Amino acid sequence: MSEFCRKFRSVGLIAGLCVGAISPSLTDAGEVRLTSADGTLRLKGDLIDFVDDSYIIQTAIGEMRVAANWVRCEGIDCPQFTTVSADVKIAGSDMIGLGLMPLLMSGYANALQAEVTVNNTQTSGEFLANFIAEDGFGDELGSILVTSSASEDPFDSLLDGSAEIVMASRRIAPSKAQELSNAGLGNMTSPQQEHVVAVDSLVVIVNPSNPLGSASIEDLQRIYSGQVTNWSELGGADLPIMVVEHPNTSDIFDVFKSRIFSGSEPFIIPSAVVVADHNAVAAVVNENPGAIGYVGYAFQRRAKALNFINECGVETAPDAFSVKTEEYDLQQRLYLYNASSLNEKSSDFLAFTQSEDSDQVVAKAGFVDLGIKVLAQGKESPRAKALVRQSGDAVETLVARAMLAEMEEYDRLSTTFRFRTGSTSLDERGLLDMQRLTRFLETKAEGTRVNVVGFTDDVGSFDSNLALSMGRADQALRELQSYAGDRLNHIEISTSGFGELSPAACNTADSGRAINRRVEVWIEKASG
Repeated sequence: MSEFCRKFRSVGLIAGLCVGAISPSLTDAGEVRLTSADGTLRLKGDLIDFVDDSYIIQTAIGEMRVAANWVRCEGIDCPQFTTVSADVKIAGSDMIGLGLMPLLMSGYANALQAEVTVNNTQTSGEFLANFIAEDGFGDELGSILVTSSASEDPFDSLLDGSAEIVMASRRIAPSKAQELSNAGLGNMTSPQQEHVVAVDSLVVIVNPSNPLGSASIEDLQRIYSGQVTNWSELGGADLPIMVVEHPNTSDIFDVFKSRIFSGSEPFIIPSAVVVADHNAVAAVVNENPGAIGYVGYAFQRRAKALNFINECGVETAPDAFSVKTEEYDLQQRLYLYNASSLNEKSSDFLAFTQSEDSDQVVAKAGFVDLGIKVLAQGKESPRAKALVRQSGDAVETLVARAMLAEMEEYDRLSTTFRFRTGSTSLDERGLLDMQRLTRFLETKAEGTRVNVVGFTDDVGSFDSNLALSMGRADQALRELQSYAGDRLNHIEISTSGFGELSPAACNTADSGRAINRRVEVWIEKASG
């Protein structure tokens, strides 16, 4: 067996044997191209047959049998798959569709105790998943068709009825929500129709040979406006910068540029290499020493991720905890939306995506799940050191000392609540986090101490912000007690507020101030 065959067979791409010589007649065979979603496998050859969910093709190195669920077939002789009978149709963001949905199908099948087969259709970015009960030995449970795109508006699929669920890498715009409401599709921002399925960080990537380890927002502004064209201008090698870009019609383009250029008209560099999706960006960056691009965390493909330095000079890495708390500057929520009227199978799938059973699947896909993590606090933590360095008057110093003292007793959970703008109601993720926090805490020992801790931005006086942070903590505790009922009666829960201390983001912009208006959850340190 060739080294090529051995490589891909070991990771499950090659379903059968690679053979050095082949005898079947190829008189009527046509040439096809098989490409995996992540771009790691590209095969070209004559199609011999399609059997047992596998393509059999004749290549230059022999006959190959390739599992159809790993690749997309391109060419007029590719077999045609029927998709009109799908019970659930999902459309939208390629970040979710390509990076997360295939594994969610496997996780959903496990929850159903079923077997799933996933086949790519002839449409780029589209696959069909079929579910069979009793681990493949029972009745057909139904099918799900997933169609992903980097450029099309996902909500148009709800409007025209071509999908029951849409995937979005940013929250629905108020104007679009109003349009769907006017069309009789319900309230798209209600908890019944808006679902956070994961959190993702936008990672700035460079070639692994690039010596730079971080980039400031000013660096990125200069690169993506064309002001800097050589890495030597940023302290790197004397090498031209190759900007690898997403289509300017894609969500990821808008999200990245709005953060880097603060809502200004985004620059489009004429010399930029524009590619179709996240996988393609990573592939080009990995192949070119001078390249730079940005992708979702799950799509780095061995490229080098740069730390991000914000306007205040704070350097952060796109690690799981900072993304879970939504304190990494280049992060975004990944959403699923549905119309107000859903069939039972669509509802069942959505319920799975919101359950803790989906966390492992989300993490395996390379995204950040909504499960709860614990971060150690104490005098040696970066947060504590920043508090010690912080200057202020006598009152601020006393409050900082009180916070440091409590940090000696408590660790921080990744659960972080934020409220809708101008409202005392939790936002769309907060309601889901409340459920998960309750399940997390009800398993803790009798008498476990928990502290609900409020913070604000720096707008207003220190004293008023101190009172406001305490009010937010009290509000979050009331919400928790209302939801949990008597399930947390064995837990000792208190509240604290530290105002504008320990900002998690810059207070120079609305986006940063929104991150700082938060309520954290701390839990007493484990003994021993």
